[in-house]
Amino acid sequence: MDGMGDIPVVVAAVETHGFAAAARRLGVTKSAVSKRISQIERRLGAQLFHRSTRNVSLTEAGEHFYTHAVRAMEAAQEAEDSVQALQKAPKGRLKINVPMAFGRMHVAPLMSGFLDSFPGIEVEMVMDDRVVDLIGEGFDLALRGGTLTSSSLIARKITPLHNVLVAAPTYLERHGVPSDIEDLANHNCLQYSLSRDFQEWIFQHKDKAIKFRPNGSYSVNNGEALREAILGGTGIARLPTFAVGPDLASGRLVKVLPDCRLPSQTLYAVYPERRHLPTKVRAFVDFIGNRIGGDLPPWDR
Repeated sequence: MDGMGDIPVVVAAVETHGFAAAARRLGVTKSAVSKRISQIERRLGAQLFHRSTRNVSLTEAGEHFYTHAVRAMEAAQEAEDSVQALQKAPKGRLKINVPMAFGRMHVAPLMSGFLDSFPGIEVEMVMDDRVVDLIGEGFDLALRGGTLTSSSLIARKITPLHNVLVAAPTYLERHGVPSDIEDLANHNCLQYSLSRDFQEWIFQHKDKAIKFRPNGSYSVNNGEALREAILGGTGIARLPTFAVGPDLASGRLVKVLPDCRLPSQTLYAVYPERRHLPTKVRAFVDFIGNRIGGDLPPWDR
């Protein structure tokens, strides 16, 4: 039991691929981590890490230690979660990850209400369009749209995410309204570059799937930046209705080829699989589900 305090240090060094990054995660200095690792190795009589000027890697002994250390940390977390599950008021630090545009437009406005409802919870929200490593980066949960790839995560469906082809009336006045999918080749088709299929748009028209390769003068890795370009009359783009719902309602944007449907996705709340779901995680997922969940989200009404 004397070595229980060593476990988080070794796990952090492995998961962050270095002593400096482990120190940042643990809130200590790099020298403190290096000294602690050396103390552990002396106590065990075995070297756990290969060290170089660029990175560290596990030895065979280190692999064995890390495997059991992770199990021990998971058991400790489950013990804590089981106690918290008995408590009526959720509390503790909650680290969540949400997509940039969706987070700013639809999650951030809800945070004041969530924090008022659960004063015992402290939230760290990271808005990022990349797919983060929930376990490795210490996230409690994430909101993700699209196809989920990790089988180690639990996913709860929140709401569908619909996509539409849109343009500003000023653009269509200058360049004309496309009459069919093939006619898009004569238009400036702007793209969201982080989309898995940004180089190919797939339409469903009269029970047939039709593929089109868009070509345009602008691609960007942020949905709000793409929306601004479309509002400025630069071209035509595929965007989710959660980003352009109010613009369509006000007439600032109009649908292009409305009879040709684009594939929809699903917004999920995802979190690591645990025997006892922390009450703070359940509280947030339920809160978000009650505010924006269901088959018809607020931006599509």
